[in-house]
Amino acid sequence: MKILLAIDSSQASQGVLQVALTRPWPPGTQFCVMNVLDMAQWDGLPAVAEEAIRKAEELLKHAVDNLSKEGYHVFSELQVGLPKKAIPDYAKHWKADLVLIGSHGKSALTRFLLGSVAQAVLRSSPCSVEIVRPRPVLRLPSEGMKILLATDGSEGSARTVYAVANRPWPAKSQVKLVSVVQLLTPDNQATISPLCSEYPTSLLEQVWKEARARAEEAVADARKILNSAKLNVCDCKSTPIGDARSVILDSAKAWGADLIVLGSHGRHGLDRLLLGSVSESVAIHAHCCVEVVRH
Repeated sequence: MKILLAIDSSQASQGVLQVALTRPWPPGTQFCVMNVLDMAQWDGLPAVAEEAIRKAEELLKHAVDNLSKEGYHVFSELQVGLPKKAIPDYAKHWKADLVLIGSHGKSALTRFLLGSVAQAVLRSSPCSVEIVRPRPVLRLPSEGMKILLATDGSEGSARTVYAVANRPWPAKSQVKLVSVVQLLTPDNQATISPLCSEYPTSLLEQVWKEARARAEEAVADARKILNSAKLNVCDCKSTPIGDARSVILDSAKAWGADLIVLGSHGRHGLDRLLLGSVSESVAIHAHCCVEVVRH
């Protein structure tokens, strides 16, 4: 597995390094620790630019030394340019499997702060991206992780389930499955189809039954895959009704999840431009780490 750590001097980036150091990774995992300096802000100030480069080199060396001590193959990459472009470009060049990047905010400013770099990386990286946040609940490493896995039964979601099943996790980790039933109601019919302002009740009931069946099937299939990997899957309600974004976020917060994992493409074939429909919204507003899986 090839993991690109995008870091800078912020506190959020310290969390990225901590995740890399404390989680188990597949045998043979390689790390690249990357820092991108936007030198345009120091144009005409060579002394300041030199100091920025020196600090960046120290930052990278610290990360490389810590990962090397854990026995990983690791190297660093220092570039000058725009981080939101340079990071996805290098991920593509290096053929990374996962990018780890920190979030720079927990308040209402999160969308603005995240958008400067992490959101752009999430949208344009060719591989999976995890936005790292501090653990919402402090637990000992021996207590494992709480991983909320969202699935809708689509091909992309199935691959996401396999990605979780095939990765090592800390001992005693738990996985909670969620497949949201998006229900048509009389209140939103006009929004869904302005050309037909009203559906008969019998049709709505049929749509609801089919949506419920798809969600239950998605959970059952995912449970089989995770159980075969000997992961501890929570036996709890996994097919709530509502808006997918809100349900996933609320479920993760109520359960105290450490990580939300979901695919970048759902049943409706979302592309990167429309990622914000579910995956990007969850990544931006979640209280915990979020990994958006691409294949």
